[in-house]
Amino acid sequence: MSELGYPGILSSMPKRNRLLLARSLKSLILLVVLSPELLLLGTSLQLQDNAYDGLLFAIHPRVSEDHNLVPKIMGMISEASSYLFNATKRRVYFGNVKILIPDTWKAHNYSQAKWESYEKANIIIADWYRKWRDDPYTLQYRGCGEEGQYIHLTPNFLLNDNLTAIYGPRGRVFVHEWAHLRWGVFDEYNNEKPFYMAGRNQVKVTRCSSDLTSIFVCEKNICTQENCIIHNLFKEGCMFLHNNTQNATASIMYMQSLSSVVEFCNASTHNQEAPNLQNQLCSLRSTWDVIMDSADFRKSLPLDDAAALPPPPTFSLLQTGDRVICLVLDVSGKMAEADRLLRLHQAAEFYLLQVVEIHTYVGIVSFGSKGLVRALPRQIRNHKDRRQLSSALPTTVIANAGVDICSGLRMGLQVIESLHGNAYGSVIILATSGGDGDISNCLSIMINSGSTIHTIALGPFVAKNLEELPTLTGGLKFFASDRASSNSLIDAFSRISSGTGDIFRQPVQLDSTGEIIDIHQYVRRTVTIDGGLGNDTVFLVMWQTSGPPDIVLQDPSGKKYFTEDFNTNPGLRSSYLRIPETAKTGPWTCLLNNTHSSRQALRMAVSSSASDDAQPPITVTARVNEAVTHFPHPVIIYADVKQGFHPVLEANVTAVIEPEMGEPVRLELFDDGAGADIIKNDGIYSRYFFSFTVNGRYSLKVHVCQENHSRRLPNSTPGSHAMYVPGYIVNGNIQMNAPKKSTGDGDIQVQKWGFNRTTSGGSFSVLGAPTGTHLDVFPPCRIINLEAIRKEEEIILFWTAPGDDFDQGQAASYEIRVSKSLQKIRDDFRNALLVNISKLTPQPAGSRETFVFTLALLTKQRQQQLDGETGEGNSIYLAVRALDEAFLTGPVSNIVQAALFVPRNTSSVTAREFLILRGVVTAVGLIATICLIILVAHCTLSRKKKSRKKDNRTKLL
Repeated sequence: MSELGYPGILSSMPKRNRLLLARSLKSLILLVVLSPELLLLGTSLQLQDNAYDGLLFAIHPRVSEDHNLVPKIMGMISEASSYLFNATKRRVYFGNVKILIPDTWKAHNYSQAKWESYEKANIIIADWYRKWRDDPYTLQYRGCGEEGQYIHLTPNFLLNDNLTAIYGPRGRVFVHEWAHLRWGVFDEYNNEKPFYMAGRNQVKVTRCSSDLTSIFVCEKNICTQENCIIHNLFKEGCMFLHNNTQNATASIMYMQSLSSVVEFCNASTHNQEAPNLQNQLCSLRSTWDVIMDSADFRKSLPLDDAAALPPPPTFSLLQTGDRVICLVLDVSGKMAEADRLLRLHQAAEFYLLQVVEIHTYVGIVSFGSKGLVRALPRQIRNHKDRRQLSSALPTTVIANAGVDICSGLRMGLQVIESLHGNAYGSVIILATSGGDGDISNCLSIMINSGSTIHTIALGPFVAKNLEELPTLTGGLKFFASDRASSNSLIDAFSRISSGTGDIFRQPVQLDSTGEIIDIHQYVRRTVTIDGGLGNDTVFLVMWQTSGPPDIVLQDPSGKKYFTEDFNTNPGLRSSYLRIPETAKTGPWTCLLNNTHSSRQALRMAVSSSASDDAQPPITVTARVNEAVTHFPHPVIIYADVKQGFHPVLEANVTAVIEPEMGEPVRLELFDDGAGADIIKNDGIYSRYFFSFTVNGRYSLKVHVCQENHSRRLPNSTPGSHAMYVPGYIVNGNIQMNAPKKSTGDGDIQVQKWGFNRTTSGGSFSVLGAPTGTHLDVFPPCRIINLEAIRKEEEIILFWTAPGDDFDQGQAASYEIRVSKSLQKIRDDFRNALLVNISKLTPQPAGSRETFVFTLALLTKQRQQQLDGETGEGNSIYLAVRALDEAFLTGPVSNIVQAALFVPRNTSSVTAREFLILRGVVTAVGLIATICLIILVAHCTLSRKKKSRKKDNRTKLL
């Protein structure tokens, strides 16, 4: 391997990791040699020669058929392509675009979809449930510069031309959302903080760039900011409207609807002071700086011909055909270990009886050293078809048989192709424990087949390159440990859906658990069936040794079901009960009593389907940020908890991470906008995971529950979306748009009985983790929600406490620094002025921290240094970072701005008062002197007048 340029890396790795990396590199090289174009296949979007190819739109199956919708999509992308091309300075545009038509629409001359499905789409077209909303929205819950999940557009946004006055031309809006999705930049406006104080108590609007002109409007009349802002709050009835004609050309992430806005904010136009998500999460970097750092722009240069325009996008209209699935199941000798085949049979039967959707064709293949057809594709139309298919599942292993995974995969393809002649749009579920099955021999065939391949690795010795199949075909990957109490196989099969996105057709997994129970002891589980569910409700119980446990199941009304009410298969060691009609809403309690003569593992799973087409069930989607991580980099775990598209808040979310060998780890996830969770109250619960006990595969499962609960739906869509523009100033006149619909009393979300959910998050792999104890290499995580509030002469800082290790534990200390220069505290935090925080002791991770800052916390010398710094007005900037006991420092937090108070100076005030008093005394003295002069003059004149009169009388005598 040294000739490949990796000798240093390989020599520093443990032997097992070296073998894993070597095998992965070998497979990758072989893949490129066999077929270089394979790297461009699958479902991933590719940038080729400045054009994005493979952009996938998918229309939700419950969207009513409308022949105007597809032309509207095409028009939007054509407009967006040229706008994007100019905004990126002639670098990128849209090439081939795929539009997936749902199978609920009439068939026309559409091409047949291959790997494409609704759940893999970059852009989904779907209605909001329970409320009409049309905000173009991007599901974006990873960090700055990281790709989002999808863009969500409503049919009304595409069809209703009146909405262009509110959001702007559709092509421009799409580029705004595309920047969220592809490059991981964030909005530059903030509905919660529409303005901020800067300079010498100057009010500024949260925007980018600051060159955009706008006017305050009070009660639909133009007014001054003094009439609109009271005590740093917007007065009711006030708003901020922009002139529809501008000279400023930035920024698309602020208000792309303005005709002059044709570029992203760059370093020269970016407003670093604005309290928006872009500054908060991207460390004050402009959107253009983040975009230029993306992988797209590192490998693409502007087109040479300045006069040339990019070619217009091309469009492919696809539609899914019959859903065809083939189970490809390992029956080699290794499947006899740890009851692997038995547990696989239990899970596959549960999948056939409960999970796979009606009208789906299912075939079954088993393999050891060669493949064997057990069932040709059979369409599921009723429960009889389900039972017929489950009877074909393998029950015995082939002793001493080796593992040839490719023979099973090829046979699976033949079974699928026997139905329609090709495997386009089909699904293969491959479950194997084989450690010597080399998939490189059939990788090219499988990728070109058009089939999506999901893999389930059973046990710790499966071929390490197995995950290349789902990675290159858009499938899911799972791992099931050999722990007797593990339900990972059930969880894996329950997670595999049709991919249509129609959650009304798919069963919801409410619970999945397993425990080791001592002799004559019992386990009790309470599962809540919430409103909207209740159809096809199944309770499945599995045990480790011969004979079922005593089962007592009680519904919310008190009715009980016992062991004899369950359908029991002693050979399969499982019993299930399908609740007749619609299951009652509320808590169901199941008691399992171990009557066997030794301790054993008892496992249970519960699923149910929607009973109300008007109310979508709550769903949970779990995933990790990286499929493979290298120590000491952590994995970030995400759980997306939604009802329709509305976030479910205040849920209790717990991740269970199970390694190949060893006990599982439980980790609580939070939606608090701190640590790994970048946006508060968006229904995304997140946490760092770094407790790597061994190298290899880890499985992820997430449990979600909530007690009786009611809440009002948020007024606006959380996260990243195009601004709803209330109106404009047109030629000096106010021109208002229709007001945004506010949340009313009908939008109270009520969970009368609470709910339970369980889902698999697939698997991920860890490399390079040391065995045994090791030095602390995990620093505290970055603080991303630092806030500052001015209260009289104090500045109060708030933030969420990080941990000793990322977002867990308790940090040892904090470091707070202050500067009048925004650039200094951003670029040279270590040399900014240090605040005395000796009395501040960090609290446990997740706690709310509060710190009151005054200038008294700076030494006299540092106060003089601060006074000597160059800055705008009397504003200061503060940031914080945490340190742990090993003196590892976390990243610098987001930077906050605050107005600097001026301390009262007694001597200066006294002198001023003395001057005023002296002036008053002088004035009074002057007035008194004038009055005295007037009085003396008057008296003198009076005496002279009397004297003249006396002289006149004497002369007359």
